[in-house]
Amino acid sequence: MSLPKFLAPYLASYDLDKLDLEKNKEMIITEILNKGDGKALKWLANNYTKMDIKQTVATPMKGSWFRSVLKYWHKIFAIDPSPSQFNKAIIDFNA
Repeated sequence: MSLPKFLAPYLASYDLDKLDLEKNKEMIITEILNKGDGKALKWLANNYTKMDIKQTVATPMKGSWFRSVLKYWHKIFAIDPSPSQFNKAIIDFNA
C-alpha cells in the first residue's frame, strides 16, 4: 500500500510509492511528528499504534529531530531521555 499523496510535503526526500508502512515505520513516524499538520497526525494515529509512536519518540533516530518538536513529544509521552540520547537525535545544522 502506498502512502497518501497529502503526506508528500512531510516526506519530501522520499518516493511515497516506494515507502513501506512497516519497513520504513520509524522514519515515517519521525518525519510526520517533526513536520506534519493535524491531518497528517490523524493519519499517523490511524496507521500506527500508540506504542509504535511512543517507541519511535523514546528511541529517536540520530540527527533526525527538531529540538523543540522532540521535547514536545517527550512531554506528551512522559519520556525522560538521557541528555546524550536526546542530543544525538537533534538535527545539527552547523555540522
